[in-house]
Amino acid sequence: MRTGVERAATRRRTQAERTAAMRTRLLDATVECLVTYGYAGTTTPRIVEIAGVTRGAQVHHFRSKEDLVVAAIEHLAEQRIQAAIRQNGRLLSSPDPVPRVLDFLWESHQGDMFVATIELWVAARTDDVLAREVARVEPMVNSTLVAAIDQLLPNTFSHKRIRNAIFTAMDALRGILVVSFVDRDLDLARRRWDRACVDLGSALADALKAAPSE
Repeated sequence: MRTGVERAATRRRTQAERTAAMRTRLLDATVECLVTYGYAGTTTPRIVEIAGVTRGAQVHHFRSKEDLVVAAIEHLAEQRIQAAIRQNGRLLSSPDPVPRVLDFLWESHQGDMFVATIELWVAARTDDVLAREVARVEPMVNSTLVAAIDQLLPNTFSHKRIRNAIFTAMDALRGILVVSFVDRDLDLARRRWDRACVDLGSALADALKAAPSE
């Protein structure tokens, strides 16, 4: 007699599960294509090749490159949200809230997910459909970042001065990372971020000190 584990292992996936798996496979391939070739070089033949599926399978789930990329925007957002949650758990043990928050911002903007996101941001400048989708999902990502930082700064992040300091730091970091795509030197980007953190950290520390009296 087969055990429950053996029966579960041999159970056929439902149509919904197969559909979800294929969509994820195609969307992961789209993200990989964005990172490797950029938005201009992201084509459906390349996506199909990376995913290891047929052209017919791709068309069945996503009729065009635009459909794939639009779906990939939300797929990327979900991945970035999960990455931020994992990163936040690692930093909670740090005793000093200022470097804790600045390190969280740095780490949450690293890796292929952010590279692919930047490709989509730039492409959205001249593509109204992409622009609408990016504008729709980015608030979800930012809300998760805010919620994560709220855990790093308990009972204080609601203060406007602190929120302003955090968003200023985030804006500065994103600018530094965009420049790093030109000189292609992440070590240099980190040094620029460390330099910026001298002033950004002071502003955040001052905001934290002032928060209780506001």
